[in-house]
Amino acid sequence: MTDNEEFANGQPPVRNKSRAGLTGMILSVGLLSLFFLMAFSITKGAVKIPLSAVWDAFFNFNGNDIQHLIVIDIRLPRAIASALVGAAFAVAGAIMQGTTRNPLADSGLMGLNAGAGFALAMCYAFLPGLSYMRIIIASFLGAALGAALVNGIASFRLGGSTPTRLVLAGAAVSMFLIALSQGIAIYFEVAQDVMFWTVGGVSGSTWEQVGLIAPVILIALALSVALSRSVSVLSLGEDVAKGLGANTALIGVFCSVIVLILAGTSVAVVGAVGFVGLVVPHFVRYLVGVDYRFIIPCSAVLGALLVVAADLFARNLNPPFETPLGATIALIGVPFFLHLARRQKRAV
Repeated sequence: MTDNEEFANGQPPVRNKSRAGLTGMILSVGLLSLFFLMAFSITKGAVKIPLSAVWDAFFNFNGNDIQHLIVIDIRLPRAIASALVGAAFAVAGAIMQGTTRNPLADSGLMGLNAGAGFALAMCYAFLPGLSYMRIIIASFLGAALGAALVNGIASFRLGGSTPTRLVLAGAAVSMFLIALSQGIAIYFEVAQDVMFWTVGGVSGSTWEQVGLIAPVILIALALSVALSRSVSVLSLGEDVAKGLGANTALIGVFCSVIVLILAGTSVAVVGAVGFVGLVVPHFVRYLVGVDYRFIIPCSAVLGALLVVAADLFARNLNPPFETPLGATIALIGVPFFLHLARRQKRAV
């Protein structure tokens, strides 16, 4: 009997205790690794800073010391933003894969990132003085627009949406919204701002941004963990979930809002970074199984690790120049997506 079948029968999987222990170990080791990786990333860049200077910056800050200013005002908010965005993208992808039962689901592939980017382009062109909080709200609405277009197009044909149709619709909608964003950027001369979103990166992260996004992302992550059992039930299929007494419509609405908040907020900070929400949940599912009570928290930690590591690699590959963060993660994401797509085709 598989884990899904045991879950559907109302009995916990026989390996739940061992997987709970494995999950605890992944979270402990992952959080410890994240702490040390963030500390290490603060020391690396165009200007190399020793760990002793980082320690002094934290506990004996001197506003006249250039190394202290680099650590506190530039690299620390960048590292924190990377971790928050990585956790948000990974959890958003995990929830999307669970609720839609689509192994190819990811905010970048399903039109959310492109929709948020289109909203940002509109803000840069028509509302240049908009506050950062309102930009985040606009990104959230843009992500909702992208998701609505993708799901509407994928469901238009007889038989409803399928994983393949969703991915194809997502690719078409994303290209369309990206083209519109670039057209707006060129016509209204805001190409530099929009280009930052296109390539993706956390180089411009500030304490103001971190202070605004941290509560939003952390609350959304906490709600994701609270809904994790419902996501597990929904991942069994709508008919099975209804048979177990789940309110599938209400769960779907709550999960959709959380995904839009996580994806929209992240795109407002880091730009069009894809594949984090595709790769991380699959890797976590391989480790801990199909129970989203384990998948969601582990995805948050490993997603944060992935983006912090990718940002560290991106800025040290060719210093003092920076490789786009989106391109760095795509080196892993594109081959993985092609592997999943091929396996999905064989399954059909």
